[in-house]
Amino acid sequence: MFHVEQTAAEAKKTLAAFADPVRASNSNWFFKTGPGEYGEGDVFIGATVPQVRSVGKAFKNLPLDQLEELAQSPIHEERLMSAHILAERFAKLKPTLANPALRQELFDFYLRLGLEQRWNNWDLIDTSAPYFGGWLLENPNPDLLEDLANSESLWDRRMAVMFTFAHIRAGIFEPTLRIARILHNDKQDLIHKAVGWMLREVGNRNIDALRLYLEEMGATMARTQLRYAIEKLEPAERAHFMGLAKVARNR
Repeated sequence: MFHVEQTAAEAKKTLAAFADPVRASNSNWFFKTGPGEYGEGDVFIGATVPQVRSVGKAFKNLPLDQLEELAQSPIHEERLMSAHILAERFAKLKPTLANPALRQELFDFYLRLGLEQRWNNWDLIDTSAPYFGGWLLENPNPDLLEDLANSESLWDRRMAVMFTFAHIRAGIFEPTLRIARILHNDKQDLIHKAVGWMLREVGNRNIDALRLYLEEMGATMARTQLRYAIEKLEPAERAHFMGLAKVARNR
């Protein structure tokens, strides 16, 4: 389908063929790129996620220096393509004694770009961090998760909670619940949504673990976070926890 040259320049050129000014304008609104908004200054060309993934698959063998060039781009879809390629490459490196060094190299590379604020919107993080959380599942680093959760950067904090999705999928809930407690009083709605989402995922696998957390913390959770967390509960139980929160707010 594509004339493939494994360089960032060729990947950018291929992706640019899908540019659509109307979609770009819609993305600017959807991802809140206006002054003072969380995505302030981000640049979109209007490529769709399936198009980004398709080009990414054609350039899946880009070396790390070329992936870094994409990740450093001011264009959102180019950064997204870099995140997708990295996540898929990491996922294909199954945890075995044969390749821990390769997995660590990719994790360290991904984390460095995150700390440099290259994964600076929720979609960039949500489509990649759950894969890289696999490294922290295999090599627990609670200090790293706590440092990210306590960061002043919204994106570091979102990355912290999304890393724990790998633990949830493995039936290990303590990291998610610990990070949720750290982020309990966060001021950002994007953090409330991410924490609530991960709590709901905990409940999908262990409803008692979610109930215990909600009985302890639910009354003082942000409304958005609580609604996300209880979404899959039965109506009566949802009403119970919403009632606890309402009573707490009216005190």
